[in-house]
Amino acid sequence: MRYRLPPSATPSPGPAPLATCPAAPAALCQALRASLEVKCKCHGVSGSCSIRTCWKGLPELRDVAADLKTRYLSATKVVHRPMGTRKHLVPKDLDIRPVKDSELVYLQSSPDFCMKNEKVGSHGTQDRQCNKTSNGSDSCDLMCCGRGYNPYTDRVVERCHCKYHWCCYVTCRRCERTVERYVCK
Repeated sequence: MRYRLPPSATPSPGPAPLATCPAAPAALCQALRASLEVKCKCHGVSGSCSIRTCWKGLPELRDVAADLKTRYLSATKVVHRPMGTRKHLVPKDLDIRPVKDSELVYLQSSPDFCMKNEKVGSHGTQDRQCNKTSNGSDSCDLMCCGRGYNPYTDRVVERCHCKYHWCCYVTCRRCERTVERYVCK
């Protein structure tokens, strides 16, 4: 038996509450709005789908983040150019095609945090400890900005073989181990 879906079961064509994004940066807001997808769930005896509920929802956060990163990495530098009585943002390099509304743009390049720059408060990444096996922001590949890294060994003393004694104290031995660490060149 099939039932007609009530009007409330189909998503409304208007923007979802999230799409208003009053406090979020415009690029994030735009990416979230563009990634909304209709999701539905059936309700009924033995999966008969006699009632279907639909809503607009976001995909996985990692997918939204990947989209934003792609846009960020392909952002276009723009400048103010007078056109008539107003100034417009246009690509700095005139040989670049016009910028689409879905693309990110920037007026000033970000400071290079790889190098020491007291003017912007950056200590740089030289001599900073990094993680050789990580794929995150602490990875040697990312943190060392392509300069490479130096390995060194460090002796670490820590408490070990701890034992609880009734009542109420703990005794531990001191263990020493050698740890390999890495610092950016």
